[in-house]
Amino acid sequence: MHAPRPAAIWWARRDLRLADNPALLAAAEEGAAVLPLFVLDPVLLRSAGHGRRAWLMAALHALDADLRAGGGPGLSVVEGRPAEVLPRVAAQAGATTVHVSADFAPYGRRRDAAVARALEEAGLALRPTGSPYGVAPGTLRTQAGQPFQVFSPFHRAWLARGVHGPAPDLDPAQVSWLEAADRVTPEAPDPALVAVAGEQHARAAWRSWLARDEQGPADYKALHNVPGADATTHLSPPLRWGHLHPRTVLADLAGRPSEGAAALARQVVWRDFYADVLLHRPDAVTAPIKRDFVNLQVDEPVPGSLAAARLDAWEQGRTGYPLVDAGMRQMLAEGWMHNRLRLVTGSFLVKDLHLPWWHGADVYMRHLRDGDVAQNQLNWQWVAGCGNDPAMYVRIFNPVTQSEKFDPDGTYIRRYVPELADVPLVHLHTPWTNPDGLPRGYPHPIVDHATERRESLDRYAAFTGRG
Repeated sequence: MHAPRPAAIWWARRDLRLADNPALLAAAEEGAAVLPLFVLDPVLLRSAGHGRRAWLMAALHALDADLRAGGGPGLSVVEGRPAEVLPRVAAQAGATTVHVSADFAPYGRRRDAAVARALEEAGLALRPTGSPYGVAPGTLRTQAGQPFQVFSPFHRAWLARGVHGPAPDLDPAQVSWLEAADRVTPEAPDPALVAVAGEQHARAAWRSWLARDEQGPADYKALHNVPGADATTHLSPPLRWGHLHPRTVLADLAGRPSEGAAALARQVVWRDFYADVLLHRPDAVTAPIKRDFVNLQVDEPVPGSLAAARLDAWEQGRTGYPLVDAGMRQMLAEGWMHNRLRLVTGSFLVKDLHLPWWHGADVYMRHLRDGDVAQNQLNWQWVAGCGNDPAMYVRIFNPVTQSEKFDPDGTYIRRYVPELADVPLVHLHTPWTNPDGLPRGYPHPIVDHATERRESLDRYAAFTGRG
């Protein structure tokens, strides 16, 4: 007679879904029963900003509901350090393996190494299957065997390799589910987020966007830089939390041969690229890829300083530049910001206010629901000109011309800066020029862009010798 199969644990992290989930499939195929587990790691909870923490709690609620719909006891949430929690829960459940989607971020790799050691000491195993990316970090190399430093050749190699199709869906009703003995009830989710977080909403929203006749895939290339049109996919939170896998997105786009679909697929490749860069350069969380940028003169926002006051004005959307303020206020209100505005607000912080990019990155990570260390830190380095792609520091976005070009009718500004709702369009992008004066409560510009642009170029020349 064959010995009965032991149970398996599916340790969910950034794959909070049941469909297209290789790690969950591997657990179901191996174990006589599966214990779906999420660990409330105190290290990650301490670093999670309000936006991410709120979304996480709603996402856990959604995953628990999806598991219960399949007849199981739902998601087991357990508090503690993963290296201590996993061996304990495995012993209680009679599980011999823990299945995960591989994590490539600096902390995630250290955490998983510690968990693997702890499980091995107990005679158990950590089994990574799949990753949160189309092509897992570390897969692609140059012909010389080195990591890619520039996006375009990485993109070509990525296209040449291709991406696997979606994994088969799992029928939760066909799985025997277990629960952890010491499971806890996570904090109550925000009811407003319960309606939008999780796999079911992400799949429905994605299908709805694909079906749009206007402002959908065909129009994405033309409209994705126009914040007032709101024509982007809003996929960043579902991809960040794994409600959808990028291969699902790419498979759906593959059947739509348009410039818009190709432009959106390219954005997915950027996500893979930055994860690959961070794998090879984990110091890039805090240090510039271009190391000589440590010599760039910046204004540290020490408490009580003018720089600190400017950082606060920027974070609160009170710089006096309407497009910058609209972007920051959208993030404060929604935990999300349009990508064009991430570039504009980032450039303003670094080039107009001369503040270090990592302070802006910290602000984003506090507020954004889609906050992801690789995407956040390396996009900030791209804006700051110190990243590994050849983005020049001397490219400085003019907040007025960006406003006139990408929000020409003022739809976006009026939506998020209500003080300017009645300002005539001719003065909306530069309200300080309005003969009737600034609306009550709206500030004058905190800096003069032309003056600060020259200052930025002078600082760049001072340490590079190039103007």
